[in-house]
Amino acid sequence: MLNNYLFMDEIKVKVKDLSLYYGASQALKKISMEIPEKKVTAFIGPSGCGKSTFLRTLNRMNDLIDNVTIEGEVIIDNTNIYDKNIDVVNLRKKVGMIFQKSNPFAKSVYDNIAFGPRINGIKQKSVLDEIVERSLRQAAIWDEIKDRLFNSALGLSGGQQQRLCIARTLAVNPEIILMDEPASALDPISTSKIEELIQELKKEYTIIIVTHNMQQAARTSDLTAFFYMGDLVEMNKTEIIFSNPAKKQTEDYISGRFG
Repeated sequence: MLNNYLFMDEIKVKVKDLSLYYGASQALKKISMEIPEKKVTAFIGPSGCGKSTFLRTLNRMNDLIDNVTIEGEVIIDNTNIYDKNIDVVNLRKKVGMIFQKSNPFAKSVYDNIAFGPRINGIKQKSVLDEIVERSLRQAAIWDEIKDRLFNSALGLSGGQQQRLCIARTLAVNPEIILMDEPASALDPISTSKIEELIQELKKEYTIIIVTHNMQQAARTSDLTAFFYMGDLVEMNKTEIIFSNPAKKQTEDYISGRFG
């Protein structure tokens, strides 16, 4: 079921027959899809349908879970990320992840952002200063916290912490940003800021977002994929999924008849 939505864009991620098992239990069933570059792709579906599990296959976060078996291919820029010779640390630099609950380090705002660049060998203060400011500006939070750079990140509000985590991801120059329910713990104003930020970031990054919030998927994404019970039921341009889905299952879920 590859690319029936025909964006005239480069394909950034191509998934072929991806299955995932937790022990003997199959959580993902032969998922195939293509994700275009510099667009927002949303994954929707009821809880437990596999969308977050699938998201984590795109930067091999499931490697951290015991007893997981993965079959199939995830090809990013013509490289299968499940090849044995892949450097997973470099992969996760290229494919950053924002989690549902913001997870700033118990350090200053500045040290949160500088953490990744320092690990990658950047020590010069002027360069780090530049990265910190650029990343916070990109995450649309610089003006709010530029006078608090050396205060603890844990003192920021929930919405600010989440944008700080986005800035921390941006600091290592990713190409793809995975977002797992990035606004589900936030108030409506903070949610709106995250959604505006997503629209700004897609000019430079490929963004893939898992959301339970159907309105959020409709507002923020170019493409929507509907998952159910480990299957990819349907994927298409967002306006088509929400106005004229091909599958009754999709229509029932979007209209609130189940899930």
